[in-house]
Amino acid sequence: MTFLIVALAAAAIGQPAPGETPIEFTARSGETVAAFRGALEVPEHRANPDSRRVTLSYVRFPATTRTPGDPIVYLAGGPGGSGSGAAQGPRFPLFMAMRAHGDVIAFDQRGTGDSTSLPDCVTDIRVPVERPLAPGELTAAYRAAALECREFWAGEGIAIEGYTTQESVADLSALRAHLGADRLDLWGISYGTHLALAAMKSIPGELDQIILASAEGLDQTVKLPSRTDAFYARLNAAVQSQPEAAARYGDVVALMRRVQDRLAAEPLMLTLEAPDGAPAPFAFTRDHMQMVSGYASDPGNAVWLLQLYASIDAGQTGMAQAIAAQVFDVGEPITLRAMSTAMDVASGISDARRAQAEAEAQTSLVGPYLNFPMPQLAGVWPDMDLGDGFRREAAYDRPVLLLTGTLDGRTYPEGQREATAGLSDLTAVTVVNAGHNLFMTSPEVGAAMNAFMTGSAVSTTITADLPDFAGE
Repeated sequence: MTFLIVALAAAAIGQPAPGETPIEFTARSGETVAAFRGALEVPEHRANPDSRRVTLSYVRFPATTRTPGDPIVYLAGGPGGSGSGAAQGPRFPLFMAMRAHGDVIAFDQRGTGDSTSLPDCVTDIRVPVERPLAPGELTAAYRAAALECREFWAGEGIAIEGYTTQESVADLSALRAHLGADRLDLWGISYGTHLALAAMKSIPGELDQIILASAEGLDQTVKLPSRTDAFYARLNAAVQSQPEAAARYGDVVALMRRVQDRLAAEPLMLTLEAPDGAPAPFAFTRDHMQMVSGYASDPGNAVWLLQLYASIDAGQTGMAQAIAAQVFDVGEPITLRAMSTAMDVASGISDARRAQAEAEAQTSLVGPYLNFPMPQLAGVWPDMDLGDGFRREAAYDRPVLLLTGTLDGRTYPEGQREATAGLSDLTAVTVVNAGHNLFMTSPEVGAAMNAFMTGSAVSTTITADLPDFAGE
């Protein structure tokens, strides 16, 4: 009997592929599972025949079925998130459940997780915080920092030109070959969907079923400020559905505009702590408030944001002081991360969309800051821009599942519909009340993914619970 149990366990976890090592994978919840850690080497910059080679790392969770389908590759968001990191977090049960359909690959995209690491660039440029900035001053500082950082990374032997979404598509092709698979299924969220959409255009014959959540289109690295305002109108409607929250905040959009107008006329003068521990003056301006407002990716985050607006509206500064200390650097130089900066600059923004976004930002509740430092860095490294051909949205004829939250404060429903308009076999699921990180908002989300993977009927509407907006 013991021999049978051991044999069954070995069959359940499968056998390592070339270069893989058996591991015990531990989630942050403390749960563990047998898995394999693998890696492959690829050129850092494929256009350069002398490019150094970098390592791409992954964790493979073997299928629990005896008839597995294609490997399912998880593509993290950001850019800059890692697949193995996502598997350790709250989504761990979903990674485990997806094994019913095939091996699940928690993939660390180039420059992330356990793949070849890249140093952050700490520049010599500091942004004044003791006074309001002049128009264009912040943009000029970040563009100067990006130019300094490109030289820094080159001096470190890093081909930053290789950190583009198109190179990551080629990495997926290399991963498929490494796994010995004919096709891959992709499962992505946020920037991971941007990568998946690019793969649909470039290597459609190497892909099959695809799950997209909170989709970001190929010309949507910068979201339209008018759609941010439409999101806040939806958030206001959700707040008004709760009498206590409605009484506390009133009209949310009016509250936000009132506070921002006050800060534009007279910034809050706060005292924060400098790196050496000394007190440092900090002018909390409308620009800072708009930057913070971009953090409302999920309804749960909106709770503290509403509290911040209400406290400033009431003349209180304690919460603003605490938030500013967490979010903003005092006296610290501008620091840029290689992978996330390069990916966004390379995907870029079309001229027409940039003009529209800049015009709408003049009156938007988040100004030009939702995707900061884009579009501020658009075109700063012109040789890396992937061009409008890359930014044309994908066409694809294999099955795709799209999961969209109605209260997504990062990738908006209108944009997600545009991003997927060329997908001819699309099943679109609306998750009412869910935000950007929607996977764990309802068990029905996992059920919809399971139904899609088996070719069963999928419920196209799921309703998640709202947070208590009036809660402390």
